[in-house]
Amino acid sequence: MLHIIDARTGAPVPARRGPTRVEAHVPGYDGTALRVLLVADVLARALEIGGTPVWSLLSAERDRAELRAGAADLGIRPFEDGRDGGPGTGGSQVIHVVGEGGATPDGVRLAVAPVAGAPEGADSGALRLALLSSRHGLPVRLDEDAVSQAHDTLVRWRRAVAVWARTPSKPVPDDVRGELRTAWEDDLDVPGVLRVLRRVETSGLPEGARFETYAYTDRLLGLELTRELGTLA
Repeated sequence: MLHIIDARTGAPVPARRGPTRVEAHVPGYDGTALRVLLVADVLARALEIGGTPVWSLLSAERDRAELRAGAADLGIRPFEDGRDGGPGTGGSQVIHVVGEGGATPDGVRLAVAPVAGAPEGADSGALRLALLSSRHGLPVRLDEDAVSQAHDTLVRWRRAVAVWARTPSKPVPDDVRGELRTAWEDDLDVPGVLRVLRRVETSGLPEGARFETYAYTDRLLGLELTRELGTLA
């Protein structure tokens, strides 16, 4: 079961398997706000993989159009508008995703540390991977080296997935699936998930199993790792 660290208490809180509202709170458009939306997106994906119905909501004081456009560029799925409150959730759980020092809504809060820098013209997939490469509670500096390394990794993984897809499919090994889920269910430890993928990349697992592992994990990461399928000569 997914556990997140509640920013109010510092204690882990289990995310129940029931209808859930994930509400992202940002004041306006900037790099940190986009990271808040990205963490909310990954949280919703993790819940959905576990079979939890999720309703994602955006609560922003301004710059809604810019936020939605920036989120779309990063591959973040659309949020519903929070200004009108939306449908009630009754006894369902609500998880608020907030920037550090930002909004303080009642209820469970997942805090996201700030972002500094953002190279102009950077590939959106590389930016997403660079942001996912640090725990959400740690500050991120998006300098050219960080984004370049993320870009190179993304290119390499997409090409590898396209190669592996040409071999017979094999199921994700149970131990690998367990490692992946243990990581992301521990307060969304996405860097831990990425470490598992790096190990699988150079492992002795059959290529078909490596393909299925990357395709399965991309349900959480949203990096379009299968985008190059069918493009190799």
